[in-house]
Amino acid sequence: MKKYLLLFIIAVFVMSCSKKVEVKGKITGGSPLERIELMEASGVGTLPLINMGINKDGSFSGSFEAPKNGMYVISYGGKQNLIYLKGGQTLNISGNGMVFPSDYVITGDAKKNNDFFTAAQKYLGTYAQTVNMNELMMKDEKAFLTGLQKVEKDINKNIDENVKKFSPDNEVVEWKRNDIASTLLSIMTQYEMGHKQMGNPSFRVTKAFTDYENKLQTNKDEMVKQIPLYRTYLLTKMSPDFQKYAETNSKGKTDVTTSELFNQYLKNKKDLSQTAKDYLLAFVIAQSDMHVGTPAKTSDKIKKIIDEDIKDATIKSDLTKLQFAVNGPKVGDVAPDTSLTKQDGKSYKLSENKGNPYLLVFYASWNPYIGESTVPVLKEVVNFYKSKMNFVFVNVDDTKDLFIKTSNSLLKGITGTNVYADGGLNSDVARKYGVYGFKLPCFIVIDKDGKVASRSFVNLGEQELITVLDKQTGLSAPRVNPDIQLQQQPGMGTDPSAQPAAPQQQPAQQQPAPTK
Repeated sequence: MKKYLLLFIIAVFVMSCSKKVEVKGKITGGSPLERIELMEASGVGTLPLINMGINKDGSFSGSFEAPKNGMYVISYGGKQNLIYLKGGQTLNISGNGMVFPSDYVITGDAKKNNDFFTAAQKYLGTYAQTVNMNELMMKDEKAFLTGLQKVEKDINKNIDENVKKFSPDNEVVEWKRNDIASTLLSIMTQYEMGHKQMGNPSFRVTKAFTDYENKLQTNKDEMVKQIPLYRTYLLTKMSPDFQKYAETNSKGKTDVTTSELFNQYLKNKKDLSQTAKDYLLAFVIAQSDMHVGTPAKTSDKIKKIIDEDIKDATIKSDLTKLQFAVNGPKVGDVAPDTSLTKQDGKSYKLSENKGNPYLLVFYASWNPYIGESTVPVLKEVVNFYKSKMNFVFVNVDDTKDLFIKTSNSLLKGITGTNVYADGGLNSDVARKYGVYGFKLPCFIVIDKDGKVASRSFVNLGEQELITVLDKQTGLSAPRVNPDIQLQQQPGMGTDPSAQPAAPQQQPAQQQPAPTK
């Protein structure tokens, strides 16, 4: 009896410590060209944790390792939403393709937390229509604070009611309260900045205003860990001071980056914890100086900052993964080798190309650019360089059958080796080369010695890529007008994350991080 009891205890312990989340669901009226992705909502520059296709009947399934319990972004068809997940759970989620994931149904062990969250979100949508925010922002400070405090009271009352109704975990309730506090703080910042811009640059808020700000952020470190909006609030607050610092310390410097300046600026901020500094610096790095096309010199600077100045191990790891995803394997390193599969089922290794330079091309049938934009340019590139280099086309579709159908259709008549990566975007080769949905199609040049000769590209018409191909082959491709776009630049695919999941520089009005 004791033996079985011990085994039961061990089994429960293993289940409780599991970080794997099983995802199952069905979308009625969904498109097989759309993908479902999940990523951590509170991370810094996070990458998709899973990318799932939809079967003919609308069903989908997969699993991923959840970095922690918390909010996750789910995206599909250019739309996104938040869901709360815990490691070890099975997420059963369904909806209609016309509105998913803006509207969804969750059953199973993730239900109660997400029922609470959905109810809170619906209340906010209804409540917001009753508040004249423009009128509130125009009031004097005392009336503004009174109005804002009423908003806080009303929303927290609803949260309390939903806690009684749904019995959610404390963590999701805390997240929601911190989310509301961050929103209120952002409104307060808008109020303060707005009054300064209305012809009164000397406008100063009173102690009552700052006291209320402090009350809303009594647990700063938890808020900065959980809520990207709170990070934006902090960055906005310090932006005027940073602007002055940047103007003074960038004079006469032509290659200084925003990340370098902000890193030095933070070292003098005694009022911020190391946790806050790490999250804010990581946010600025991900949004300002880490994106597809970042020059190698800048990437090296960023890597040094990550290695030396980011103290939090998780943030350091996330930024390192993001930088690898953006740039691909380091130029000069031996190209990672891996086993792939030909159409006839025979195994194929990339190292078989040693002695000849080759262009590695990653693609999938569901990428909207591969047929309409990439293939016409790819034919021209292959025909021009094929006498001096090889071409390897790696398909990352979900199944081998789809690979055969896609390669026969799209790449018919194009010289090169067609191979399949078993597991698609979850395959060994995709992991080794940092290939994600937002980077398809993806192009990497390998030299004759089997070493990486270029960063990863998402546009076959980029002049930098043509220069590398010329160098590796000894040929000289015709130059075109640089204003002519040879290939449509891919977007972020199914990764329109609201927070720093997209490794591209965002417009300032969308991401109010400090800038030079």
